[in-house]
Amino acid sequence: MQAVIMAGGKGTRLAELTRDEIPKPMVELAGKPLLLWQIERLKGNGIQDILLVIGHLGSVIRDYFGNGSRFGVRIRYFEEKEPLGTAGSFYYLKDRIGDEEFLMMSGDLMFDIDFERMVQFHREKKAAATLFVHPNGHPYDSDLLVLDEEDRVIRFDSKHNTRDYWYENCVNAGIFVFGRRIFDYVPEPVKRNLENDVIQAMVRSGEAVYGYRSPEYVKDVGTMERIRQTQQDLERGIIERKCLSKKQKCIFLDRDGTINVYKGLIAREEELELEPCAAQAIRKINESGFLAVVITNQPVVARGMCGMEDVRRIHRKLETLLGREGVYLDGIYFCPHHPDKGYPEENPAYKIDCACRKPKTGLIEAAAKRFHIDLEHSWMVGDMTMDIQTGVNAGMHTALVKTGKAGSDGKYDVLPELVCEDLLEAVEKILEGEEL
Repeated sequence: MQAVIMAGGKGTRLAELTRDEIPKPMVELAGKPLLLWQIERLKGNGIQDILLVIGHLGSVIRDYFGNGSRFGVRIRYFEEKEPLGTAGSFYYLKDRIGDEEFLMMSGDLMFDIDFERMVQFHREKKAAATLFVHPNGHPYDSDLLVLDEEDRVIRFDSKHNTRDYWYENCVNAGIFVFGRRIFDYVPEPVKRNLENDVIQAMVRSGEAVYGYRSPEYVKDVGTMERIRQTQQDLERGIIERKCLSKKQKCIFLDRDGTINVYKGLIAREEELELEPCAAQAIRKINESGFLAVVITNQPVVARGMCGMEDVRRIHRKLETLLGREGVYLDGIYFCPHHPDKGYPEENPAYKIDCACRKPKTGLIEAAAKRFHIDLEHSWMVGDMTMDIQTGVNAGMHTALVKTGKAGSDGKYDVLPELVCEDLLEAVEKILEGEEL
């Protein structure tokens, strides 16, 4: 597979590093240019045919990389004589890309990705375009994507919109898999924006455009603050550890009574209120390199108290509230079923004995498959003995919190490894144990 790197950025916000002597992709991290980090990660994924789109101070890139042979790859160049935006060069690239599909990425990204998983997703969806998407710590001022339940892109949600609604924390990270169909959307060599002019046009035309959700490390290093944070993440081994080619550690979280205040069955978003410590606890998970994934039973659907979209709206509120605090969840999995019949207005379609309702492990197994999770070294945290039994059934470590039901449900005769006052204490104790 071929890869295209858009390496023509000036790096205005990194002027103290570039000094108008090097282009942004040549800024150094841990003694190596950012562009070299990218090429090494592509090579590590077996991708050795690389096309660099250069512009501002492109000769610096040419002189450093040459034809790529000393780095074990083949490098070719397309030089923009005048800026063509993030997609105008596609008019020329169609004659330089021989494969039916190719990777593309911005030259200002630090990443470590298992590209085989992303490409497999692209092929399974028979997609014309696949965008790498993830949550970030500032969704409130980010352009967001709205995906359907099959991860198809429905629309773009600009950061300039007045967001008087709850939203999912889903951000385009700047890494793509494209089929050749995309070239049809750049019919002339004029300045084009990849997201606004090309991908959105594909969505409006009904093309198969999908979002590939992944917790892997992708960071735009376009500011000095982000450079410093990325340098710290490199030193701590966070970047490499989060690549899905490696087994991940996860802290699975119950929802009601653990993350949000317990109010019985919640059927309306107005009823969802964060536990006071929830954001701080999840921030510690985000910073640790563990994944944070919610596993929750929501029988409100089976009982006819609300519909599936109502639950999703509640979860969008949860993501919005956490995002305002600068934290995020890597995934939310919920079971809408309930096996017992006889409730007024129940929904018979969801009155089944499923494999996903806790303490069964179907939701955990789905998350483990999607995110390559090492269950033996992961945790289940919740406020009920049912959560603890779920963790035991999945072969995980367990922690009970004294918020919510505080274990008073008494459904299962099982003992947790940790008993903590709240989610924050549970996370702190889990992470302290990791440091030993």
